[in-house]
Amino acid sequence: MTEAPCPEQNHLLAEIPEHSKSRVFQSLRLVELKLGDVIYESDQPIEFVYFPTNCIISLLYVMRSGASAEISVIGNEGLVGVSVVLGGSSTPNRAIVQSSGYAYQMPVAELEQEFNASADLRVLTLRYTQALITQMSQTAVCNRHHSIDQQLCRWLLLSLDRLQGNQLDMTQELIANMLGVRREGVTEAARKLQKLGIIQYKRGHIKVIDRKRLEEMSCECYDVVKRETERLRYQKIGS
Repeated sequence: MTEAPCPEQNHLLAEIPEHSKSRVFQSLRLVELKLGDVIYESDQPIEFVYFPTNCIISLLYVMRSGASAEISVIGNEGLVGVSVVLGGSSTPNRAIVQSSGYAYQMPVAELEQEFNASADLRVLTLRYTQALITQMSQTAVCNRHHSIDQQLCRWLLLSLDRLQGNQLDMTQELIANMLGVRREGVTEAARKLQKLGIIQYKRGHIKVIDRKRLEEMSCECYDVVKRETERLRYQKIGS
C-alpha cells in the first residue's frame, strides 16, 4: 500500500515556520487529482486553492476558437489559485491536471484569513508569486523566439523538476495543446530526441534517459525559471 503524501512534500508548505504549521495544516484536505481534471475554469469563482505534492497542474489560456497554450506549470514548488490573495476571485486561465497525483486543498476563505494573519505565509506566497510571474514571462518569450525542439526540452525539464523520477505520462496531442503548436511539430521534435538517445517515447509514456543532454538542447528559458525559483525558495524569511 502506497503511503499517503504529507503536506511537507509541497515546498511552500514545508517552508512555513513550525509555530504556524499546525494552524495552517488544520485547513488542508488531501485530494486525488487525475489526468485531465479541470481544477477551475476561466472567469469562474475560485473556491479552493491547491498545494500539489506529486502531481502537476498546468495553467492554460484558452482562445474563443478553442485553441489553447500553457502559460505556466505548477507542481510541488507552489500553489494553484494564487490570484485570490492578489485581490482576484477568478482568473482568465484554465487550470488542468497535467500529471495525476495528490494535492492538499484549502478553502479560499481560510487561505485569505491566514494570508492576512500570518506574515510568514504572506512572504512565502508573494515570493512564489514572483517566481510564477517569471515563469509566465519566460514562457511567452520562449513561445515567440525559440524552436519547437527547444520548447519541448524546456517543457520536459520543468515537468520533471516537479515529479519524482524521470518519467512522464503524456500524449503528443496533449503536449501540442500545452505548447500551442501543431501535433506534427511535437511528433518530429520527440522523434529527434529519441533518435539522439535522450528520451524513450511509446504510447504516451516518456522516459528521459539523458537529462544532461536534454538541458544542453533546451533554451536559456529553463535556466532563468529554475534559478529564480530556487533563489526565492532558499531565501530566508526576513532577508
